Amino acid sequence: MFLTFITFLPIIGAILLAFFPKENEGAIKQTALAVAAADFLLSLYLWTNFDNSTHKMQFGLNIPWIESWGINYHIGLDGISLLLYVMTTFLTMICIIASWDVKKHIREYMMAMLALSTGMLGVFISLDLFMFYVFWEFQLVPMYIIVGVWGGPRRIYAAVKFFIYTALGSLLMLVAIIWIYFHIKETTGVATADILFITDHLSSTVPLGTQKWLWAAFFLAFAIKVPMFPFHTWLPDAHVEAPTAGSVILAGVLLKMGTYGFLRFNLPFFPQASYEFVDMVAVLSIIGIAYGALVAMVQEDLKKLVAYSSVSHLGFVMLGIFALNEYGIQGALIQNINHGISTGALFLLVGVIYDRRHTRMIKEFGGLSKQMPVYAICFMIAALSSIGLPGMNGFVGEFLVLLGTFQGIGFLYAACATSGVILAACYILWMFQRVMFLELSNPKNM
Repeated sequence: MFLTFITFLPIIGAILLAFFPKENEGAIKQTALAVAAADFLLSLYLWTNFDNSTHKMQFGLNIPWIESWGINYHIGLDGISLLLYVMTTFLTMICIIASWDVKKHIREYMMAMLALSTGMLGVFISLDLFMFYVFWEFQLVPMYIIVGVWGGPRRIYAAVKFFIYTALGSLLMLVAIIWIYFHIKETTGVATADILFITDHLSSTVPLGTQKWLWAAFFLAFAIKVPMFPFHTWLPDAHVEAPTAGSVILAGVLLKMGTYGFLRFNLPFFPQASYEFVDMVAVLSIIGIAYGALVAMVQEDLKKLVAYSSVSHLGFVMLGIFALNEYGIQGALIQNINHGISTGALFLLVGVIYDRRHTRMIKEFGGLSKQMPVYAICFMIAALSSIGLPGMNGFVGEFLVLLGTFQGIGFLYAACATSGVILAACYILWMFQRVMFLELSNPKNM
């Protein structure tokens, strides 16, 4: 029950906020922050009491939900989902702090942020396919509202594009889920949507040709969410138009739901099909790594540069997953967390100067290190982390991914992927130089 309480505490807080007078802005913000902070602190209990010696699900609960269909409220955490779960509670708290200066509809904004948190947390704990799908779709709604109401000038376009892309991919996944449900019922005689049960029985009863079609349905839903090249086109618009906190939670958690899906479903459900598609995924990942870096290099908008860097960095995560070995998958898991921290930090730092200057154009800045030395140091740490400098958190994940790629897929793939590390240094350091170390000539920056 403790895991359930942590997961649903944010939406309970959102419901509570609905009864606050909208004029009482201070109490609304403080209550939202208190709920998010409590949720984060409670999630640390899961981390500190997690047993690393077993691969089994922990903190589990399995009770009937829709008994006639064999659908249960089945939840639990393992090593794949634990850190993503804790990072979600942490970033939700940070995002509420970063939203302290929101000017309009504050009550509704805080309610949307808290409801979004429950949706994301539910995805990582669900051990029933239909329950997973409910949470997967639920989190779209508050994110759509956050972008569409509190976003930039083109917020409606960005919100609708985000919703259509992700919803269409999810519909194909729903078709595959229904097929799997009836197939398991027919072959085992058990009406169940239990993910652990399906993992044990599905691959041995489905021919390779059918596996490939099912794999593709899940792939499309998760590839759009990651987003992989060429399904990435919704991401820059959503990032640029979203408010600062929306960009942080989008990069830090929502994109990770796609990579989590590959680890939780595509690989264990369809191991043979996953092996057959390794080359395709590896090629798309490497294209994404190079393409995202090259496009980031020519951006004049700071936020759009960071957005395209996510396309590049998530390419490393996907490459590690489909290396299909311990080094690659461990590197992908680590890089998932690293990206959420470093890219989330970059979006927050960009938001700081946007709130003061109301522009994100690189050419509008220059010499900020003279005017804001502490800010420049924080920006430098986040930037070097994003590059993957040895000694920073980004290095560990990328190194393991490249090592796993070399051993699992081949030298050529690893060598091509390494170009992303070099290109990341180019666009990040060039951006940092132009913003922080050129002449402080613009009087608006003084």
